[in-house]
Amino acid sequence: MLQSFIIVLREGFEAFLIVAITLAYLRKRGRERLVPAVRWGIAVSVLVSAALGFALMRGVNQALWEATFGVVAMVLVTSLVVHMWRTGSRMKPEMERRLQEVSSRPARWAAFGGVFLFTVLMISREGMETALMLLQLRRGNMLLGALLGLAGAGAMAWSWARFGHLINLRRFFQVTGIFLLLFVAQIGIYTFHEFSEAGLLPQSESIHAATEAYSPDGIYGKWFSLLMVAVSALWLLFAWIRDRGRVGREARQPAPTS
Repeated sequence: MLQSFIIVLREGFEAFLIVAITLAYLRKRGRERLVPAVRWGIAVSVLVSAALGFALMRGVNQALWEATFGVVAMVLVTSLVVHMWRTGSRMKPEMERRLQEVSSRPARWAAFGGVFLFTVLMISREGMETALMLLQLRRGNMLLGALLGLAGAGAMAWSWARFGHLINLRRFFQVTGIFLLLFVAQIGIYTFHEFSEAGLLPQSESIHAATEAYSPDGIYGKWFSLLMVAVSALWLLFAWIRDRGRVGREARQPAPTS
């Protein structure tokens, strides 16, 4: 449950931020007529993500397919986490630049379609990433964690809209990024396990038996969630202490004399 909670919390919050930035930009530019395009884009994105999640959960039950989707999830999550670390601070201006391009088209239908496709692509990316990561869990309490994560993401998005200065987005994406990279490591073990179960690796039976304990339901794999949370919490504590120390040093510096 803890893994699905943090996964949906991060991805859901990022999706809420995308919607909030998009709507705020359109209203600031006096293009409220394009707001319905955002709403239609959200609806289509939710349907696409839900359909993908249902298809993956119901249709994927072979070791080879699960291992293949594990590789896809590892590549996708790692690339997006690194991308957010590198460009997260420029997320808002970059989105506004792209929105300026698609929403300022002379023809109304072209502007409507551009904003609609922009919303669908941005939100569906988050939904597909979430579906691929949740596929690796397949536990009974996963749904509860996902629902709690979605509620938490909504609460954080509302808090950001009302009290944005109280939420350090850079730290949020950094600490959840660390969690997701550790989760990718667990996906890697699980993927290796599934490839051996499919008989595609040398000494597959021995590898399958050796990695069984590290699978999500294995004796060691069950503790991996706590390890991920502990590492992320320690990193957050270290970053907080470092920030406090920097603020203290800046406060002790003498004011420049004129």
